[in-house]
Amino acid sequence: MMPVSADYDRIIIGIDPGTNVMGYGILGIKGKAPSVIALGVIKLSRFEDHYLRLHRIFERVLGLVEQYLPDEMAIEAPFFGKNVQSMLKLGRAQGVAMAAALHRDIPIAEYAPLKIKMAITGNGGASKEQVAEMLRRILNIPRERMPEFLDATDALAAALCHYYETSKPIAPRSCSSWKEFIARHPEKVK
Repeated sequence: MMPVSADYDRIIIGIDPGTNVMGYGILGIKGKAPSVIALGVIKLSRFEDHYLRLHRIFERVLGLVEQYLPDEMAIEAPFFGKNVQSMLKLGRAQGVAMAAALHRDIPIAEYAPLKIKMAITGNGGASKEQVAEMLRRILNIPRERMPEFLDATDALAAALCHYYETSKPIAPRSCSSWKEFIARHPEKVK
């Protein structure tokens, strides 16, 4: 059986870190068309010990990496709230997911929640439900395939945000003077 990666020019894994539920979304790119390969969550609440949760995150993310062979990882940066303990746990979960990707030499891009929401909905203050609905429309996901947990769509949003960010055309560097313009483009001077 051919690996999934053979069907796509590029595969991006998106991760929404969490210590109770961690979302993942696998986005395939063929030409300029993104599509969903897989979408789901890693449920961690059955593990009492925080260190066992971190171990499970590493195992599952590494398993996803080995199964789907992504070219890149896009991960949501932790939101800085008031609860320091929650932030510490979330940062550890993010770090372990990143370590699993780095273990297989996969480059990582980190995006703030506001940037992800802005890229998907055009509104940095959009709700998780609004992000999920825009993803459903953009990627033509049937309603019945939409996941129960919004952590999965948040992860897919990170992957799609990364696709948008890395697919932008690079603007040519502007010239600071006419002299520089002429030096760079002598063919335009007659």
